[in-house]
Amino acid sequence: MVSVIPSQAGQGTASHTMWRCAFRLTRLSTAGTFSARQRGYKGINASASSSKLTITQPDDWHLHLRDGAGLKSVVPHTAQHFGRAVIMPNLVPPVTSSKQALDYRQRILAAIPGKADFQPLMTCYLTDNTSPDEVYEAKEDGIVAYKLYPAGATTNSYSGVTDFQTVIPTLKAMADAGLLLLVHGEVTDPSVDFFDREKVFIEQKLKPIMEKVPELRIVMEHITTKDAAEFVHNGPDNLAASITPQHMLLNRNALFLGGLRPHAFCLPILKREEHRQAVLDAATSTCARFFLGTDSAPHPKHLKEAACGCAGIYSAPVALALYAHAFEMAGALDRLEAFASLRGPDFYSLPRNEAKITLQKADWTVPPEFEFGDGVVVPMWAGQTLSWQITST
Repeated sequence: MVSVIPSQAGQGTASHTMWRCAFRLTRLSTAGTFSARQRGYKGINASASSSKLTITQPDDWHLHLRDGAGLKSVVPHTAQHFGRAVIMPNLVPPVTSSKQALDYRQRILAAIPGKADFQPLMTCYLTDNTSPDEVYEAKEDGIVAYKLYPAGATTNSYSGVTDFQTVIPTLKAMADAGLLLLVHGEVTDPSVDFFDREKVFIEQKLKPIMEKVPELRIVMEHITTKDAAEFVHNGPDNLAASITPQHMLLNRNALFLGGLRPHAFCLPILKREEHRQAVLDAATSTCARFFLGTDSAPHPKHLKEAACGCAGIYSAPVALALYAHAFEMAGALDRLEAFASLRGPDFYSLPRNEAKITLQKADWTVPPEFEFGDGVVVPMWAGQTLSWQITST
């Protein structure tokens, strides 16, 4: 289970105390959503020892980079570790056309540090008005996917889909063109309990989509529940899920330890311990349809520490160290490469990266904040010690 223990609560500045908790994985059961046979693993090509791990360079299959000065601040954190990343289109205004996506891509490329070999994979924002013709144009322009946000579900999602029946012809065009559908899997009905929105989405929205467009490749992004983990695991080969470090490592107690913790607030929201355990089990299982997607989502510190704080956790600078920590504590470090580096490109029908990265067992302290445009952003695990770090790419 996750034990969330305060570390001298009340000491230090506000920017330090928000993540000044020792989130410790004290016990990880080998039982859970997946059987021992499903969790067994053979044939991973990673070079591993108790203090060093060399794997194929990972990709991030769910990333927010924002725009403007903030984009320039955060792109290097991803580019220094990952070979590729799927870029989310929920800017203001949203990236609804392939032309907008290609223009955005150029701004990202301009922010990449000189020596980094990083490729942004672009997506478009699905709306009620997206036409099949736009889908085919996006395919020709190299767009890899459309993102489905239920209107009002998360940050900058108010231009999202309001009528799921309306977009069925567009989804059929996506299946025909070979584009993926990336789903933020939550309903927005105010009568549904906030912690049940993912479970209800599967029944009310996702299953009907899959029945009407059975050949469409779908990624249920940033899954948070046992319900989603089991649904994907038992689903068809064209259904997959991305998994974040926060949903593997934290349960909802992290939101309320010693007071309200805005830097632990994300959407979908953290869930009960049984759900965290199920998500961890999914990531470390042999199922090839679970893979890395950080959902790293930077917001200025003052907008997180506000009366109505923004949803999102910024994990890009520490994500690989956090994943390594989670896999090690689960006794599954030799399975990290498949989750981080192999399954994602396989599902997207893209080549695996040829480069390698090396993680070294060495304690380091996560900085309390990073530059973000004209302000700062507080990263996940700020001020805490991590035992893995990337030493070479």
